[in-house]
Amino acid sequence: MSVMEPILNVEDLQVEFDIIPKNAWPWTRPLKLKAVNHISFELNAGETLGIVGESGCGKSTLARAIMGMVVSQQGKIVWLGEDLRTLPAKDLRDRRKSLQMVFQDPLASLTPRSTVGDIIAEPLKTHFPKMPANERKEKVKTMMVKVGLHPDQINRYPHEFSGGQCQRIGIARALVLEPKLIICDEPVSALDVSIQAQVINLLMRLQKEMGLSLIFIAHDLSVVKHISNRVMVLYLGNVMEIASSDELYTQPRHPYTQALISAVPIPDPEVEASKEHLLIEADLPSPINPPSGCVFRTRCPKAQAQCAEQMPELRNIQGTHRVACHFAKG
Repeated sequence: MSVMEPILNVEDLQVEFDIIPKNAWPWTRPLKLKAVNHISFELNAGETLGIVGESGCGKSTLARAIMGMVVSQQGKIVWLGEDLRTLPAKDLRDRRKSLQMVFQDPLASLTPRSTVGDIIAEPLKTHFPKMPANERKEKVKTMMVKVGLHPDQINRYPHEFSGGQCQRIGIARALVLEPKLIICDEPVSALDVSIQAQVINLLMRLQKEMGLSLIFIAHDLSVVKHISNRVMVLYLGNVMEIASSDELYTQPRHPYTQALISAVPIPDPEVEASKEHLLIEADLPSPINPPSGCVFRTRCPKAQAQCAEQMPELRNIQGTHRVACHFAKG
């Protein structure tokens, strides 16, 4: 996977949702939930950025904000030199050809009453309505072969396929426009372990063949390590740490990252039994009412008075290794 110049720059992105409490009066003001809190990162051409964190940390919301599927209140999403947040709807629709998404639930993301051929061809019909039907059909068949499906299955329906095959259909639909970036939102979490490996290897092969950049979201840190060049760790909508995959896994600097990595099982029973397990105490705070200062301080074993008073900046501690912790050292 070659790494070149950044093609995507996300700067100070913020996404908020209005939450109305249950049994509230009609005139009650909504509460603010900051799902994405001033997140900044860049993505290079040909690179895979892994995004990890607990459920509710803002991973999927961040992905959908980049795609324009949810509204962001602040920041920039600069794609190939253009801020997608400021583009007119017509121009944004045109740029979307180069950004596509693969979703978590393979079957639920496919229209059950459409054939596989129609599902994969839908982006072509949307963006190239004048394309001849026979040319569109050939493109669909070619893409089916690329993802490991047989062209003779073009007239079948999603329920006739396994979960892994349905995810291949979703990948084919995302790739048929030949995009530059694919955002994978937990694409293997609903699949068996053996099928997960097949889908991951497929994505890596297609990335190399088509020159793709990937944003790969997952809970499984071992999967993220296998596919990613760099990894970004999120907690309550905030970036805790960003580093190369090798450096993050061998020298995690943030207490939250250290706890996540310590929970990853090691196949060797003796090594697994002898390693230190760092448990995260207490429950995840409510994103509607996050802790003051560092959002992780209520569960952090290293928290001090300064942590409650000041949110640590995401700072470089060594090369491109960035950490949001007052006490992280280079």
